[in-house]
Amino acid sequence: MIEKIYIVRHGFRLNWVNTNWTSPTGLPRDPPLAAHGEAEAKEFAQHILSLPEEEKPTAIFSSPYYRCLQTSQPAAQALKLPLYVEHGLSEWYSPVALGTGLHPRPASTSSLKRWFQEIDPAGWSTTWYPSRRGEGVEEIHDRADGYLSVFIPHVERVYPQHKVIMLVSHAGPIIAFARSLVGDRNLPIRVGCCSLTEFVRKQGEDWKVIGGWEAKKLADGAHLKNGASREWGFEDIEIANGKVVEDKGEANFSGEEDQPVGSQVPDTLVSISIPTRM
Repeated sequence: MIEKIYIVRHGFRLNWVNTNWTSPTGLPRDPPLAAHGEAEAKEFAQHILSLPEEEKPTAIFSSPYYRCLQTSQPAAQALKLPLYVEHGLSEWYSPVALGTGLHPRPASTSSLKRWFQEIDPAGWSTTWYPSRRGEGVEEIHDRADGYLSVFIPHVERVYPQHKVIMLVSHAGPIIAFARSLVGDRNLPIRVGCCSLTEFVRKQGEDWKVIGGWEAKKLADGAHLKNGASREWGFEDIEIANGKVVEDKGEANFSGEEDQPVGSQVPDTLVSISIPTRM
């Protein structure tokens, strides 16, 4: 049974310092790390490696976005662990504007291994796919509840030996995950690059996923020489008429179907509501 969960945000992105960047994967909105972000990922790996043996993660699950895999890689190498790609940890996008297409979906696990040899495609299959039509603030929190309710029990079934796991994701999902785990959708939290959020199970609540965890650290950057950079919170989003301002989808994806969506674990009843308009 999982006793501790570390959640890490990716490092500093190249597109924040250079508008002339190219995605290694060719996917829109998939920038690599800047040199500063690569340094942050190495600092984080050294921190994880310095932990007592019983506190080190024995499984690493990463968002399929290139910047998250880059952030995961030094820790995987330091701990001599494979990387498991999990689409449930993917980026949060605002709802797509009418007629603008879908948001991108990252590359498959097998194709990502081209850049990250630490990936083990046979060791893990994604448990959840977010909708490519985007999510409002309430919907990203609903995704977090549904996803974690599927993901955590599935990890415990497939890998019962893992007591400490690490998730590498993005600011928006990390905030939603943190709020789900402690059972408080108003939990104040801002997440910086390569910051560390840590949870342990509450005593006597081993059966509980949502609200069954205690936060030991929230977006802590003390392990980084210069602290956590580029902090972000949901208060930074643009709101109009009480709703998240819509985002443009990618026009070249407009003919694609928004599938698969939601839980991919057989016999789970968890699903997500998908807006009907495009």
